[in-house]
Amino acid sequence: MRHLFFCLFIFFLTQVNGQINNKVMLPTTTEIVIPIHKTSFNNNNDCPERRQGGNTRLVKGYQVFNGSMDGNRQVDPQVAVGGGFVMEGSNSGLIIYNKKGEFLQGVSQKCFNNGIDPKLFFDVHNKVFVFDLWWYYDKPKTKPVNISISETSDPRGAWNIYPISRVEEEDGGGIGYSKKWIGYSYPGGKENTFVMRVAEAKAGKPATIYHFNGSLGHPVLMQDPIDDLYFFDIDDEKMVIRKVSADEKGNPYCQEVSNISHHLKYIDYPPSSPQSGTEQKVSSGDRNPKNLVFQNGSIWFSQAVNCEGRSAVQWHQVNAKTGKIIQTGLIKSATTNYIQTTIAVNKKNDVLVGFQEVNGHSFISPRFAFRKSNDPLGKLRSIVSIGDGKGATDGESWGDYSGSIVDGDNLLDLWTIQSIANEKGKAESVIIKVPFKK
Repeated sequence: MRHLFFCLFIFFLTQVNGQINNKVMLPTTTEIVIPIHKTSFNNNNDCPERRQGGNTRLVKGYQVFNGSMDGNRQVDPQVAVGGGFVMEGSNSGLIIYNKKGEFLQGVSQKCFNNGIDPKLFFDVHNKVFVFDLWWYYDKPKTKPVNISISETSDPRGAWNIYPISRVEEEDGGGIGYSKKWIGYSYPGGKENTFVMRVAEAKAGKPATIYHFNGSLGHPVLMQDPIDDLYFFDIDDEKMVIRKVSADEKGNPYCQEVSNISHHLKYIDYPPSSPQSGTEQKVSSGDRNPKNLVFQNGSIWFSQAVNCEGRSAVQWHQVNAKTGKIIQTGLIKSATTNYIQTTIAVNKKNDVLVGFQEVNGHSFISPRFAFRKSNDPLGKLRSIVSIGDGKGATDGESWGDYSGSIVDGDNLLDLWTIQSIANEKGKAESVIIKVPFKK
């Protein structure tokens, strides 16, 4: 009877004549993936140590320390915080620090089945670290997405790696989570999204991978304690919100939540940005958000956009039920460019927007701005500079993103990792903690 009710419920949803809750998708294929088990982060010291970063200091009153210092131009820096640890990822490898910025352990990607384009998070509900690495140079040509999850909140301990073959994937994807699901979306092929259960992955069990046809959008970091995993998509005219839920048997299905026009003035992809002393311009990032946060019933994200011929950073708070924009802010200038942005939000709706700055008279430099929840809508406080770049890059590709995240232990402090160009125009990274009071 319950199964009949659920089928009738799904039928009703598919018959609704409107924009909300009118589309339901089921997985097109499933597979079982056996994990690669690791007894520790560095395989009990079998993996060569990669020692990078540290040098904790105060910059304008904020705790700052170095992350990876061995990047090229596409360092892809990421940070996740929880369990008393700070975990950093880049295209050169993975590093664990304590919250004081002191180095604890570091390895290359080879210690996690190889890959590039890492995205990291600390699951605030299940108290584990998770990251992905996409690898397209493997000899069998299975092009796995390696989803790695720690078994506890201590990232130095045991891990499980799930190599999910995606032979048609064309680039690294986006990752998100809820209490129940881990989700991943990527470009290339017909099936562009999959989900898996957190509980299976945390326990190191064989995991069922559910593949969906097309892209459901970018998966969201679900900081609110709910099972459903939300996905978000934006184009020239519309924003679409979808969510993956579980049926009575625990199997996933996708439902459209909203599909409405956004009426944003600035939505075009940002132009490349100039840098000092060279004709070589650098990539400014993407209008498609690199991370999204679900906090207190809203979806929050930032994006790089074309604002009157320059790259600017735009950020938003969107009602997760209706898809309507609650507030939008814009970081712009007539004389400089703001690039490669990500956002972090805490449980009080305080916001940090991380990004970089570059123009014809400067090099790529780390920046951030924040707001408190009771500040005027759409307004950030003054931009904070965390140093200045020292050299021009020798190619356009840069980034391809930055990282911003909430502290998974107190859900108050916000952290960001940003790149800075060294004397040779190569990318180094800095990790910044922005504390907030209870």
